[in-house]
Amino acid sequence: MSIHRSLRTGGALSKHRNVLTRTERLAILQEDGRWTDSKSVLGLPKVRNIKLKAKKKAKKEGEGEAVEGAEAAAAPAAAPAGKPAGKPA
Repeated sequence: MSIHRSLRTGGALSKHRNVLTRTERLAILQEDGRWTDSKSVLGLPKVRNIKLKAKKKAKKEGEGEAVEGAEAAAAPAAAPAGKPAGKPA
């Protein structure tokens, strides 16, 4: 029996969220140099939260050739060369 999706925990806060908490906004503003400790935490400027897409890893040259070679070897074995495909003997 599986757990209902609303009851799952762990990693829920690691998803992309548009609305950040005040501490998250302060951390981003400090990194950008737009906020110091002397300023008030009320009336913070807006912070843009951009979702980053993960890039796919490129295949290594040796692996790509091995896969192509295996596909080429399997193709002739699938179709017998002695009989035509249209009529049974």
